[in-house]
Amino acid sequence: MATRPGPLTQWPWQWMGNFKYLVLAPAVLHTAHRVATKGWADLDPAYATMLPALLLRMIHNQIWISLSRYQTKNLIVDRSIDFEQVDRERSWFHSLHHTQFRTNYSLFMPFYDYMYNTMDKSSDELYERSLKVKEETPDVVHLTHMTTLQSTYHLRIGIASIASKPSDNSVWYSWIIWPVAWLSMVLAWVYGSSAFVIERLQMKKFKMQTWAIPRYNFQYGLNWERESINSLIEKAILDADEKGAKQLNRNGELFTQKYPKLRVRLVDGSGLATAVVLKSIPSGTKEVLLSGSISKVACATAIALCEKGVQVIMNQKNEYDMLKSRLPDSTTVYLKFSNSDIPQVWIGDNIDNKQQQKAPKGTTFITTSQFPIKKIRKDCTYLSTPAMKIPQTLQNVHACENWLPRRVMSAWRIAGILHALEGWDMHECGDDMMDIEKTWSAAMKYGFVPLTKG
Repeated sequence: MATRPGPLTQWPWQWMGNFKYLVLAPAVLHTAHRVATKGWADLDPAYATMLPALLLRMIHNQIWISLSRYQTKNLIVDRSIDFEQVDRERSWFHSLHHTQFRTNYSLFMPFYDYMYNTMDKSSDELYERSLKVKEETPDVVHLTHMTTLQSTYHLRIGIASIASKPSDNSVWYSWIIWPVAWLSMVLAWVYGSSAFVIERLQMKKFKMQTWAIPRYNFQYGLNWERESINSLIEKAILDADEKGAKQLNRNGELFTQKYPKLRVRLVDGSGLATAVVLKSIPSGTKEVLLSGSISKVACATAIALCEKGVQVIMNQKNEYDMLKSRLPDSTTVYLKFSNSDIPQVWIGDNIDNKQQQKAPKGTTFITTSQFPIKKIRKDCTYLSTPAMKIPQTLQNVHACENWLPRRVMSAWRIAGILHALEGWDMHECGDDMMDIEKTWSAAMKYGFVPLTKG
């Protein structure tokens, strides 16, 4: 960027940042006073069209930004981007604008390129060269989907400044742009026929992609959507297999049975997630309460704790009987059913408000799922969902994963990366799970760091 830009290259209110919209305050106050005193019939059309014109300009701008960030094989620049660049350049949409000095300073006004002689001489050649780029073969594909309407903003192709922050950091203008999120959901529902690439990462020589299934959380609960969603997932698995991907990070026992000759390995990441949960339990803990729904990770955590001689207390009879049947006879003594014993370490998923109120002061809540436990107690400690800090060698990370902080990744997602790096050949889905200590050692080997240590 130029250190001394010439005239007409910046708006007079550029220095105001986000407060630049205060420039509109006199017009808004004048219009409000006019309507209040003379009625809507006397409304000046010039003032009435000001806000819609601004909104249309913002939408038009975002469309071009999203199109430029859509991850296709025809990349102009394959250099990685980091959070610092996103913070500096919130609305970039043209690679040459930020990689070559004295070129294309005014992308949407060619007249200024002509006036300042900043037209890039290699644009045509670069465009033709980018069209000939072959589709890259990813080593790892992480399959995900949108959760809420607002999650659309957190995709890389959405609003970069929002995606670069955890999803629980709400922005004041999100309620204004909800129609955009609603429209994107409708378009994804109607026209979304396959998963699409939303992110490309690289760690040393290994290439990773994130594919999004064009469906939202609520749609997974609709019976009449199940067949459609399963078809989308199946197509994504077959596409990844055809492109030569080594690992696909997603549950998929059904598909391994249907396609026994799959070359791609399906990884649900439960082994590493269990390891992270176990390592986050405070050292010296003698007993824990296993509450909420019993998932694959929760079950594996309970079995591992019993094998270590830690008392696991359960207050749900059906889940207790199910888990007891899976324990070796030598460790069943460490599994206890009780409604009166309440330890200070709670592990589980979907621990509701009523259950949390029974916890003693100072209780530590540890979730076993990808969704955090709702924090309703100020006198208790709530640990993050199973996740780890990623090493600096993992590049092109400039969007937060849901509510996790910057450069933090869920254990389920990391597991797929480790599978590829280590060259493991087994599927990890259904009842199959990787060795807990083996996956933990691999994570330490490649520089992944736990968020909390027991």
